[in-house]
Amino acid sequence: MKLLSLFGGIAAPEKALINLGIDFKQLDFVEIDEKAVRTFNYVYEHLNQKKPQSVVGWNYKPDILFHGSPCQDFSRAGIRLGGKDEDKTRSSLMFETLRIIENMGEWKPKVVIWENVKGVLDKDMIGSFNKYLQYLDELGYYSNYEVLNAMDFGIPQARERVFVVSVLDGYFNFDLIKKKPMRNLSEFLEEGLPHERYLVTQPSMLNRLDIPENDNNNAFTGRVKIIDDFVWTITTKQVRSPNAGVIDLGNGMYRYLTERECWRLMGFDDSDYDKAKEAHPRRKDYMNTTLYHQAGNSIVVQVIEAIFKSLFAQGILEL
Repeated sequence: MKLLSLFGGIAAPEKALINLGIDFKQLDFVEIDEKAVRTFNYVYEHLNQKKPQSVVGWNYKPDILFHGSPCQDFSRAGIRLGGKDEDKTRSSLMFETLRIIENMGEWKPKVVIWENVKGVLDKDMIGSFNKYLQYLDELGYYSNYEVLNAMDFGIPQARERVFVVSVLDGYFNFDLIKKKPMRNLSEFLEEGLPHERYLVTQPSMLNRLDIPENDNNNAFTGRVKIIDDFVWTITTKQVRSPNAGVIDLGNGMYRYLTERECWRLMGFDDSDYDKAKEAHPRRKDYMNTTLYHQAGNSIVVQVIEAIFKSLFAQGILEL
């Protein structure tokens, strides 16, 4: 199995293959964010090829090309600059991926997977999305897409994302993906108040809490949800609205999700988080903005696992 990752973030596709026990060769990992690359080097040190090796006779054709171009210009929470190729926004980098595929010639990947926010399907963004699908069609791919929610794959996070699976001379059926019951949120949370740094103390956040006391407060643009059975979408920052919600500690006290909890809710192990924390130490008594940012920018590992398993089950890929 050969994988090519573009806009790789903290390598959720690689983590999914590891969890599935699939032996794979990483052809390349491309990511512009230096801190994300540093995390990758710490967490996936065993994937790094440190010794010179001959590439004579190698077949560099990827089985899977996975890309998740930046979502900020599609997101409903952003300025929505769009992703038109001619606009040259961050989100338009998805078309750079297609040009790379076109230039690969006979080494085009068997499967191309793209993930992004649900906002790409909105009326003012759908043009770029349709152009992306048309471009893949011209390259010989049949594309299918679906909005998938992490809650349907065992993770108690309301995170809906668009996944496009494009197959060269084939077809991927999303209806055949196997889903899982949502696990109990308590499995992902640390007990009580891990540290006072996580207390909600900012007046701007307290005034946004979705509680009866704030019903007459009109000085905000959105509510901060109180977490019950699941969290809302984990974003790159927690001390803002919207965020993933806050935990009610009782007696009028609330806390944010910790960095570790956010990584768990994106499908990563504590061992992964501990290595990432080693790469990016926290300043004393401060929340680690880097690790929050990396979790919010990632893809839920278990959703990718389900897609990969279905690719094999449908006979599109072989081990």
